[in-house]
Amino acid sequence: MSIFSEVPQAPPVAVFKLTADFREDSHPQKVNLGVGAYRTDDCLPWVLPVVKKVERLIVEDGSLNHEYLPILGLPEFRSASSKVALGDDSAAIQENRVGGVQALGGTGALRIGAEFLRRWYNGVNNTATPVYVSAPTWENHNAVFADAGFKDIRPYHYWDAAKRGLDLSGLLDDLEKAPEHSIFVLHACAHNPTGTDPNQEEWKKIAEIMKRRNLFVFFDSAYQGFASGSLDKDAWAIRYFVSEGFELFVAQSFSKNFGLYNERVGNLTVVARDNENLTRILSQMEKIVRTTWSNPPSQGARIVSKTLNCPELFAEWKDNVKTMADRVLLMRDQLKAKLQALGTPGTWDHITQQIGMFSFTGLNPKQVEYMIKEKHVYLMASGRINMCGLTTKNIDYIAQSIHDAVTKVQ
Repeated sequence: MSIFSEVPQAPPVAVFKLTADFREDSHPQKVNLGVGAYRTDDCLPWVLPVVKKVERLIVEDGSLNHEYLPILGLPEFRSASSKVALGDDSAAIQENRVGGVQALGGTGALRIGAEFLRRWYNGVNNTATPVYVSAPTWENHNAVFADAGFKDIRPYHYWDAAKRGLDLSGLLDDLEKAPEHSIFVLHACAHNPTGTDPNQEEWKKIAEIMKRRNLFVFFDSAYQGFASGSLDKDAWAIRYFVSEGFELFVAQSFSKNFGLYNERVGNLTVVARDNENLTRILSQMEKIVRTTWSNPPSQGARIVSKTLNCPELFAEWKDNVKTMADRVLLMRDQLKAKLQALGTPGTWDHITQQIGMFSFTGLNPKQVEYMIKEKHVYLMASGRINMCGLTTKNIDYIAQSIHDAVTKVQ
């Protein structure tokens, strides 16, 4: 009898199960709209040209070796990452109250931040502090904070299914009613899974309530630059909150905007009240990292660091990012136009009103099941699709499939 005989089988991770099912499908017109990664118009992963260039520079740099990085990560990577998030002219950076922790992707940054908050936010061992995540949100948000030890994870209103847009009144009401010092996980841009973001005036209303009610802001920034094509536009909310005097965390991912998915390059930017507070915060985060992964890997961080710290490479990277963002925007325009041309019931304006990699189509679970089983178009049960999965070659088939799902399945 095995000592592990009572271990239950865990359910598969939905998005990876969807990809596995897609791979096993032999249908010639199959399409994968589930995976959260950029694809070219040939439906292939894209290694950014600037990344290829920097990889060659690293190979040819005889001064590099494979010694351990510092526990908190490559210093020039951490500082450059925080600067990208907060801006060149950030007063917080100039006042020396911003620090970074290199992490294993955006997920690692979230986990280190969550672990720190559970231990040290507003007192020691805050398992009962409410953590609010949007309804819906990226599925890992709940699990990351739960595994860090938080016992009270709550949804806040975000998606209005009827109007297929932001439920601002519900969101603001939840902010007003949340206990003081609650933690709110906010998507900096390109909300996953809805693709629906507050506009600048709405962000100001959110910030006003959060400041007045002493609520903690934890931004998840997975798509900076990738959403609109502009690094500055996509970081507007973060920078506004910092300008309003918030102490906050920002979990940054470079998977999407650098195409470095398997390198797991992330950074946790910490904005503290002053340098003395920052020093103490980072000292505790160093202890958490030491017992989690001890030291971070160097390759991905060096690629990002060299790119962000060289003006010529930085400019080239921004062009690469805009190329990806523009293709997504083009697919949004074309899908909406084709659905309207087909006379597909309902309004499809939300396709172009949303932003970033994902679109919340509004398809219900039965329609999703029809898409997968009858049309071999794979998407999440929520109706979320990855706009990068659409190409000029398959968009007509996808539009017709959505039309058929909406008209044949209620």
